[in-house]
Amino acid sequence: MSATDRNLRRKAIRRTLAQRAGDAPDAGAVAEATLSILRKVVAQLVPVIGARGVDVIFGRSLHLASAAFPCLAVDGTHEDSVALLASLKARLAGREPNDAAEAGCTLLVTFTELLISLIGESLTARLLEPVWVSTPPVSEKETKS
Repeated sequence: MSATDRNLRRKAIRRTLAQRAGDAPDAGAVAEATLSILRKVVAQLVPVIGARGVDVIFGRSLHLASAAFPCLAVDGTHEDSVALLASLKARLAGREPNDAAEAGCTLLVTFTELLISLIGESLTARLLEPVWVSTPPVSEKETKS
């Protein structure tokens, strides 16, 4: 996976999170946007890798991202994914907006990179393309400058 691909993916995730959170979002809006994106990711992946596969990648993503953002650490008391997501939403909503956005972005990037390591970049891109906000088209005026 090239650095360019990684940067483009991170930008697409950041753009999607920002668009879903809205203008001047508070941490609650960022938390809801992160969960909304996760729900779309799950909907795209469950038919291919199953609910258990998604849960395993998600759990590992939380563990890895918690190194940079301790608020993402899972304590193991969640019996199901609904409780885990509710807990994640509350923890993100309790952060400063920029910190919540960075934590959400890091979690989504980590999840995507883990998925790539398991099923490959091409299949991951095809599966998750409907989730991410595409790059705004470059106008002719910008390309001539």
